[in-house]
Amino acid sequence: MRSKIRSLISIIRLTGLAVAALAMWGFATIAQEVLEKETYAFDTSILLDLRKLHTPLLDRVMLGFTFLGEPNLLLVICLSLVIILWVRKHRSEATTIAIAGAGAIGLNLLLKKLFARARPQLWERAVDVRFYSFPSGHAMVSMVIYGLLGYFLASRFPKQRWWIYSLTILLVAVIGLSRLYLGVHWPTDIIAGYTAGLVWLLACILSLEIWKQSRSSTATSEEKFLSEDS
Repeated sequence: MRSKIRSLISIIRLTGLAVAALAMWGFATIAQEVLEKETYAFDTSILLDLRKLHTPLLDRVMLGFTFLGEPNLLLVICLSLVIILWVRKHRSEATTIAIAGAGAIGLNLLLKKLFARARPQLWERAVDVRFYSFPSGHAMVSMVIYGLLGYFLASRFPKQRWWIYSLTILLVAVIGLSRLYLGVHWPTDIIAGYTAGLVWLLACILSLEIWKQSRSSTATSEEKFLSEDS
């Protein structure tokens, strides 16, 4: 039974690594196209199509979703989770969230400065935005923080895990869509934010799982040694 579980865990890890590698390739491909300015027609056509859907009610809805992806709000959520988990003695999870949040925000700022892509200005925007456009911080950081939160909840409530995963994916997707609807990002900014965020999210989850298994194996070895010694 244990060997089957270990085999399943190994398959899951290999799948995670494969998805991360594919996401890295996707980000590199998009980044190259952006640097060569090959995506302007694609980006512009999608934004102009979304502009046709604007209504006062939908404007308010999208502003609400874009607020849920604000890096400052996500930072507060991240810090709150770290404190709660640390107090409840879930130190490895707390550390993972702290590293994931800090890493996602720091990496996003670095990539923005590296690519220095201007934001779209196809119409008068309803929100005030600063700094560069590529990749989207809302898409990238929400992918990491909400993705990690969804992973923890699914682990805690395995019977509801597919509902949790589905709602997490839907939330992150609508946050990205809201940035396009509001005209503050190019579509390739959002896609790149998702791919970069997915790579970092998987790296954090796999690192946590490897750490947990290492601790479990060490504890098992110690128990076996003590039982044999006695």
